[in-house]
Amino acid sequence: MKEKIAAISIGVNLLLAGAKIAAGVFSRSAAVAAEGAHSFVDVFASAVGYWGIKISQKPADKKHPYGYYKFEVLAGAAITLILLATGAGIVWEAIQKLSAPQKAEIGYWAFAAMFFSAAANEIMARIKIHFGKKENSISLLSDGVHSRVDVFASLGVFAGLFLVEYWIYADAVLALLIGVYIIKESFSLGKEAADSLLDVSAGREIEGKIADLAKEMNVDIDSLTTQKKGAAAAANLVINLPKDLKVEAAAGIAEELRKKLTGKIKNLAFVAIQIKSHQIETGFYKSAFGKGMGWRQAGRFKKDIEGAAGFGPAGECFCQKCGYEIAHERGIPCSNLNCPDCKINLQRK
Repeated sequence: MKEKIAAISIGVNLLLAGAKIAAGVFSRSAAVAAEGAHSFVDVFASAVGYWGIKISQKPADKKHPYGYYKFEVLAGAAITLILLATGAGIVWEAIQKLSAPQKAEIGYWAFAAMFFSAAANEIMARIKIHFGKKENSISLLSDGVHSRVDVFASLGVFAGLFLVEYWIYADAVLALLIGVYIIKESFSLGKEAADSLLDVSAGREIEGKIADLAKEMNVDIDSLTTQKKGAAAAANLVINLPKDLKVEAAAGIAEELRKKLTGKIKNLAFVAIQIKSHQIETGFYKSAFGKGMGWRQAGRFKKDIEGAAGFGPAGECFCQKCGYEIAHERGIPCSNLNCPDCKINLQRK
């Protein structure tokens, strides 16, 4: 859905840019024609957003095991920079007007074009912001705020045309306030984009849902960490189960919990569960985001179960730093062993 909205946004901005330029030429208004040229920046911003959303939907691969979600975050960050530059430009222009105030004039055709542009931008802004929040899309949300900037700019022009008759500085002051607001919004959006790029926590809401679902299954969570990865979220759980449970039963509970988490929490795309009491660990990637990775993780899960159950050594323990390897002994976690040369914990291969 968000990809379609981004594509429609490009078309709407192209239409508005053409309409403003035509109205500016027809009414001989350089200001409206310049506003039309500025609208091509909106086309570029929407194109960047579409590009980010399109790439973010590519399936995971060996080079990008967590998918391409952050491309959408990068697109959102780029739009935020465009938004910041727009706000700074409006503030600078407003300061220039304050030093040399002038009465603005606009013809009927130009007025109609600006009014149509404001109405269309407000509709698109509402749609993009709504679906940006619903689908956790920073790119769409940033583009929605960018569309709303044009609405505020147009409203500022309209208000200035009337108020300037009573106060010569009205147009400049309104532009200054709008510019400051735009800069403030760009910093808020920039912070959200930076958080996703820095893998911050997925938030209390998702973590609360995970805890509630585990509680419904009477599963004790020893530790829980989450990460925000653009529109997706990842979770790492360490759980405790009764030690008298057989390994197969413990693995079944972990699998059931995993299915419940990914099935009921929309944005939770990656889940890794470690059963501390049974030394079992599994990682899972939702099949919709790359079946290949999901199969590899399932294979690792099976190997860990076999090793813990006593069916075989199930691979080797190795040192990530120097490559030292030793056969894995069932019942003894690799993390409990140290490399004789590097003196660091070994990892499961």
